[in-house]
Amino acid sequence: MAQNKPLEIVHIPNHIAIIMDGNGRWAKRRLLPRTAGHRVGAKNIFAIADAAIENKVKVLSIFAFSTENWNRPQDEIDFLFGYLESEFNKRLPELMAKDIRIIFSGFPDPLPLSTQAVIKEAMAKTKDNQGLVLNICLNYGGRKDIVQAAKKIASEVQMGKINVDEVDENTFKAALLTDPLPDVDLLIRTSGEMRISNFMLYQMAYAEFYFTNTLWPDFKKGDFQKAILAYNKRDRRYGGIKNER
Repeated sequence: MAQNKPLEIVHIPNHIAIIMDGNGRWAKRRLLPRTAGHRVGAKNIFAIADAAIENKVKVLSIFAFSTENWNRPQDEIDFLFGYLESEFNKRLPELMAKDIRIIFSGFPDPLPLSTQAVIKEAMAKTKDNQGLVLNICLNYGGRKDIVQAAKKIASEVQMGKINVDEVDENTFKAALLTDPLPDVDLLIRTSGEMRISNFMLYQMAYAEFYFTNTLWPDFKKGDFQKAILAYNKRDRRYGGIKNER
C-alpha cells in the first residue's frame, strides 16, 4: 500500500489544535476496556506529530486532559497519567531525534508529582529543539486560562508594573498559559462531536473548525492531511471583504 505523502498545497496552518475524542467508544465497539482506547489514542499522538512534521506545521496542540476530566472515574484518571508518563519517558530519545520541542499548557498543581516530574524533564531536555512544537494541554481549561490571565494583569496593575491604559490584546495574550504560541489556525475534533469543550477559547478567535466522525484512535495521517486540505480551501477574511489569499 502506498504511503501517504505530504500534500502539495500552499497554505499550511502554522498552529493546529486537536480535541482527541472517541477513545472510549473505540474500545467499547471492540468490547475492550476504556483504558485500551486510551492506550491506542496516546500512541496516535506521536503518529500525528509525524504527520504535522511532514506537512510543515509549526505547532501542534493536543487536548490531553481538561480541567473537567477530573469528574471521570479515578482508576481511569490514574491510568491516563501513568500511561502518559510511560510514553514520554520511552519516547524522549525519539523526540530528540526528530527535533521536537515539548511544552505543556495547563495547571500543574493538581497533577501527580510523578507526572509533574515527567513534564519538567521533557520540557528541559527538548527546550533547544527547533522543529515541531508539540504542546500537550494537560489539566487545561479555556475559561480558567482567561481568568488566571485577568488576575495576573490585575495584579500587575495593582502593583504599578503597568498602567491600566496600557492593557491591550497583546498584554492579555502574553498572560495566557499558551504564550508565546501563535493563535490557533485550525481546530480538529474527532468522533463527530461539534463543540470546542472549553479549549483555547481566546486563542481560537479566528480558527477554522474541522469536525470528523472518525474516532481518535482511527485518525491517521491521511485524515490529518484531509483536514489541512479542507483548511486550504477556506476563505479567511478576518472580518474583511477581500479574499486575502
